[in-house]
Amino acid sequence: MGILRVARAHLVTALRERVTLFWFLIFPVFLLVLLSAVFGRIGEGGGMQFEIALVDLDSAGEGSFSSIVVGVFEELSSPREEGKESLFALHRPAADEDPAAFLADETARLQRGQRAAVVVIPEGFSVGVQSALMAADGGSPLVVRYSEGSAASEVAAGIIEGMVAGVDREIQRRAGRLSEAGEVVVSDVTVGGGEGSEYIDFLLPGIILMGFFVNGLFGIPGSILFARDRKVLRRYWVTPLSVPRYLLGLSLGHLTLCAIQFALLFIIGRFALGARIAFSGLDTIGILVLAAATFMAFGFLIASLARTGNAGMAIANVLNMPMMFLSGLFFPVAGLPAFLRAIIRVNPMSYLAEGLRASLGVQAATQSILLLVGVPLLWILVSAAIAARRLRWDVAR
Repeated sequence: MGILRVARAHLVTALRERVTLFWFLIFPVFLLVLLSAVFGRIGEGGGMQFEIALVDLDSAGEGSFSSIVVGVFEELSSPREEGKESLFALHRPAADEDPAAFLADETARLQRGQRAAVVVIPEGFSVGVQSALMAADGGSPLVVRYSEGSAASEVAAGIIEGMVAGVDREIQRRAGRLSEAGEVVVSDVTVGGGEGSEYIDFLLPGIILMGFFVNGLFGIPGSILFARDRKVLRRYWVTPLSVPRYLLGLSLGHLTLCAIQFALLFIIGRFALGARIAFSGLDTIGILVLAAATFMAFGFLIASLARTGNAGMAIANVLNMPMMFLSGLFFPVAGLPAFLRAIIRVNPMSYLAEGLRASLGVQAATQSILLLVGVPLLWILVSAAIAARRLRWDVAR
C-alpha cells in the first residue's frame, strides 16, 4: 500500500504542477506537431523524397562493385507503388557529359540547397573493394557530400549512411563471405520497410524517447532532492516505509508517467499526423521499457551527484541538450567531427533511438543488437552503482 501511495504522489505531483506538466506532456506534443508541420513535407504528400546526384568515376564496367552501388540507388529512385514517390530523385550525368563538370555543377546545386546529397563513386573503387576483401577487411569508400545547414540534406546523409552498411553486406555476400542465412537483398536496403517513409514515422519514436528522457532527467532527481530539501523525506522515514519500498513506488510512478506520455504522443502521431508505425512488437516494447529504465537511472545518478534540488536541475540542464541533439532523435546524425562522434558513441540515447527505429522498420540498424542493448544496460549498471554509493536520503544523516 505504501508503494502505491508513493507512486500516486509522484504521478499527481507531476500532473499538478504547471511547469512539470508543460515539459513532460505539453512540450513533447508541441515539438512533435511543430517538427512534423515544418519538415513533414520534404516530399509531396508528406513522403520523404530527396534530390540525389550520383557520379560514377569508376571505370570497372558492368558487374563490378561500383555497379552494385549504382543498382541500389537506381532501385531506390524507382517508385515502389503506383501513385507513390520514390525515396530518391536520382540525377546522373548524360552519356556524353563530362563527369567532372557534372560533379562540379551538382556540388554547386548542393550548396544552393537544390540537392540533398551528392554521392561520388571514386576512381578505382572496385579495385579497392576487391583488395579490401582479399585482406578480409570489407569496406565501401564512397564519398557523400551533404549540407550541414539543411535538415533534408542531413536526413538524406543519414539514410545513405545506413544504406552503405547494406551495400557492404551485399558485396561480401557476392564475394562468398556471407552464408545464405546472412544474405541481404539490395532492394530491401531502404527506410520504412520498403514502402517509402514519412518523416512523422521517423520523428515519432524520437519524440517518445525525448519525453522519457526529460521525465527521467528532471522528474526523478527533482522528486528526491526537493523532497529532501523540504524535509519531506524525514516524514517518510518515521513511517514503516523503507528506502527500497520508496524507490519502488517512485519507479512505478515514473513508469506510469512514461506510459501516459507514450499513449498521448502515439495517439496524436497516429491519428492526427498520419504515422503508420505500430508499437506492438515485443522487441519494440522491450526497447521502450529499457529506455524508461535507462533515463530513470540517469535521474538517480544526478540525484546522487547534487547536494540540493537547484544543483540537480543545473546538472540536468547541462546534460539535456548535448545528449538530446547528439543522438539522432530528430534528424540522423552524420558527418560530424570526430570529437562529437565520440560523444554519440557513448550516448545511450543514440543506441536506443536506432534500436527503436530498427524494431519499427523505420531505419536500418548500423550497430549490432549487442551494442544497441548493451550500452544502455551498462549505463543503468554504472548509474545504479554510483547512486547506491553516493545518494544521501537525508541531509542530517
